[in-house]
Amino acid sequence: MGGKEGNLGDNRSMQEAVTRDPEVMHGTPVFRGTRVPVQTLFDYIENGDSLDEFLEGFPTVSRELAVQVLEECKALRLAQV
Repeated sequence: MGGKEGNLGDNRSMQEAVTRDPEVMHGTPVFRGTRVPVQTLFDYIENGDSLDEFLEGFPTVSRELAVQVLEECKALRLAQV
């Protein structure tokens, strides 16, 4: 286990990957530095598309940023079990 997983209450990593601003997409959570809603990644995955297909469609989102969001969501979900 790395250092990020142990401090979920802090949620600092997720804040670095995702931002919410009323001036950007009406406050919808987006990938930091983009206007791409995080929900779009989950929609792609739910529809059976790959991470690569998502990244092709949204080149402003880096692979590192997308993976960071997925890892943080996984860690948060597992912490609730």
